[in-house]
This record gives sequence, C-alpha cells and structure tokens, in this order.
Amino acid sequence: MALLDRFPRHLFSQRGWGLLAAGALSLVAAQIMGRRDLLSLGVLLIVLPLAALAGIRLVKPRFQVYREFHPSPVETSAATTVRLAVARSGSGGGRAIMEEKLPPRFGESPAFRFPARSATGGTSRYEYHLHSTKRGQFLIGPVTAEFTDPFGLSLHRRAIDDGDLLTVTPAAVELPVTGLAGARGNDGITATRTRANPSDDDVMTREYRPGDPMRRVHWAATARHGELMVRQEESVTTPEATIILDQRFGAFSGSSGPGFGGTPAVDGHEMASSGTFEWAVVAAMSICTHLAERNYALRLLDPRGEPAFLRSPSAPEPDAEEFSGTSGLQCIAESLAAIHLSGPHHGGWELHSGRERRAVRDHGGHDSSPDVFDDHLMDKLSAHRMRGPIIAVLGRISPAEARALASGAGYGANAFAIIVSERPADSEEALEALRRGGWRAVAVPASVAVPVAWSYFDEEGAAPATAAADVRRGAEVGR
Repeated sequence: MALLDRFPRHLFSQRGWGLLAAGALSLVAAQIMGRRDLLSLGVLLIVLPLAALAGIRLVKPRFQVYREFHPSPVETSAATTVRLAVARSGSGGGRAIMEEKLPPRFGESPAFRFPARSATGGTSRYEYHLHSTKRGQFLIGPVTAEFTDPFGLSLHRRAIDDGDLLTVTPAAVELPVTGLAGARGNDGITATRTRANPSDDDVMTREYRPGDPMRRVHWAATARHGELMVRQEESVTTPEATIILDQRFGAFSGSSGPGFGGTPAVDGHEMASSGTFEWAVVAAMSICTHLAERNYALRLLDPRGEPAFLRSPSAPEPDAEEFSGTSGLQCIAESLAAIHLSGPHHGGWELHSGRERRAVRDHGGHDSSPDVFDDHLMDKLSAHRMRGPIIAVLGRISPAEARALASGAGYGANAFAIIVSERPADSEEALEALRRGGWRAVAVPASVAVPVAWSYFDEEGAAPATAAADVRRGAEVGR
C-alpha cells in the first residue's frame, strides 16, 4: 500500500493503480508460462481502469455554483461570510470531494463533500469565513471537484465555476473634530443661508401662477415687468469638499525597491504600493467618511485634474469625480480598494490594469498626460470656486510642484495639505511654498496615526521646520 501511495493521484485511485499493477504482472506471467487465460486476465485488468478513466473524462457532470459574500464589499480586518450553494444541473449521481480555491493570504482552502448531509432539493449549502488585513480585490474560487467512477478506479479533478471577486476596502479611522469641521459653518451653513436668502437684487423670480401665495409676490420685479412676479422656491445647497489624492509612483517610491512588497490583487498580481501610499489611502478614506458624515458632497481628483479613480481596477465608475451620500461614500471605498501607484518607473511603465494598458497604448506607449498641478487642475478647482475646502493628500512633492499647487488655495474656502513621506524634514521647502500660497500644510511619516496628523489642522502657525516634529510628539503622547 505504501508503494501505491507514490503513484500520482490525479489519474487513478489506489484501487485503479492496483488493478494496473496486477494486470502488468499477469501479462508478464502469461509471457513466461504461456498461459492464454493469464493473458486475458491481464488485458482485462489493464483495460478496466483505462476505460473508467476515459469515461469519467468524457461524461462530465455539470454543476451550478452560487457564491455570495456577506458583507460585500468588506473592510480590512473585518470578517466576511462566504455562502456557497452547489447543485447538480445534469444527469448522474455519485459523490465528489470539492475544494474552494483561495489566495494564499486566506490560509488553507476549505474542502467539503458533495452532496452535503443537509442537502435540500438537490442543492448542497456550505459556509465559511474570511478576513484580510490588506485591501484589494481577490479571486475567491473556483470550486474544484474530484470525481470518481462507480468502481472507484479513476479520479478526475476539474473546476466547476469561475470564482468571484471579493473586494476588500480600506477601513476608515475616526478623525477628531478640527478646524476643518469648524469651517463647515462658513463653507456650508453660512454660504447656504446666503444663497438660500439672496438680496432683492439677486433673487430669482418667475411669473405668477394660480395658487401661488401672495406673500411670495416680488413687488419690485412686478413693477419692472408690468405683471405679477413671485420669488422662486428657496433652495438649500450642500457644502462641497475637493480631495486631491496623489497616486504618482515617484511620489511614494522609496528604498524598498520595485513593488515595495505590493498588495496582492486579482489573479495573484501585485498592486504597486508602499507603506506611505497605504497611509495616504487610509487617510483619504477617513477624510471622505469624516466629511460625508457632515453632509459634504465630495469631489476627488488626482494631481493632473483627472478623476481620482480613473486608473483603479475596482472603481465602479472610474470616470466619476463627484460623490454624495451613503452610496457615494460606498463607491469611494470600492474605488480605493484596488487603487495603485501609476506612472513612470525606472524609465518604463508599471502596468497593473487593462484600463491603464489601454491608456498607454492610446498615447503611443509613453506618458503624454498633462503635468501635475498645472492649469487643468486649476480649471477644475476654479469651476467650484469657494464652495468648500480643498484637501490634498500628497506624497513627496518638489518645491516647484508645491509652488504650482500653491495657487490652488485661492479656489477653496480653506486649503489643507498632508504630505506623507519617509523623511518629512526634506519637505520643509515644499511646506513653506504651500503655506505662502495659503495652504495649511503638514508633513508626516507613515508611522504617525492619521487622526494625529489630522489634528494638526487645529494648531495655529506651526513653523515649517517644526510641523512634522509636533505631529511626532503628538503621536508619542497618544501612545
């Protein structure tokens, strides 16, 4: 029996290999002894397993697999329940050993028997739990089934479905109420009241319609037009915030080398990422959650002024840049799940999605996109001038890039910038350029907690040279 265990298990079972071995011995004995009965027996013992092997590959049982995740998508470090329902869709019977293929990060693949003891209506149901400490999109499945013939001689393993994608979104951390939240009164409430209760010179009017209350008659407009005019319905506007999310390869690359120990994505490919970029993603998710809870409408852009999620393979709407409400926040979370660094890398391109490959191919194989922080971004900011704060989550930027971005502060009611870098002290000149342009800016390492960095915006007038040190001290106090 120990000898039979050494034979490959993907063709025959131990019983099948035993019959083949017995058949081979019978043929040898028939040759030596000249016995026709041994020859017939040997041929039968060899043909039977081979016929079983051919039959199990030609007659393939068909199954239907239904898989759902609850919740879906799921946040990092939170558990999701995977529910499987497997039903035979063709004729045939028998049992099979099934296994759900999982990415290595989820541990050992679960195995189960079909049909299950609790099967109802021909459908077997199974359940197990998964959790991931890193964001991304992961292929769960396919279910592979190992079939055997009625005599148990041959084995055949094959996939019976294609698997499904599990989206793991970055989990937001709770941010303290800061000067930005205080600015909500100016950006939201005060400005809303100004627009909702305009002066007599700016008020919108229309012709009187039967049923309009006389209290809404605008007598000055009535005198000008010579007919009854009434005020339009008062409107309540929503405060807006613009978030600029840096995702340039060069801004977050560091000493870790290519790939930076990237986060696994679909099909085992690595998303280009780094510790500082993962910090920026969590910060962006946390800021969006913080503002959405305060009824802000959100607009997310990249440093080129394009939609922030244009290159994210997990984005439900990659061309969208404006989000609002619970559904908008959920769309942001899904878009951040597989967002990755993009741009030039060692003279070439790191390509991590079909969308980005198409973009490069359409541009002749090189980066012909606009420069960062140029007029295209400024035009986008100008289109929503003074409707709310502008918040930039940045990697390393050069002083020249900081000077280009500095003018953007004039388009927002307030402007806040967080630079995350392995060496925050190297960003002093860039911080100074941003502050001269009207930004409240701070540089932090990825070791500082996001709420601590966010709380800097409640501090007044920190010097560029001490900003990062102040945040570090805050982090130490927080511990």
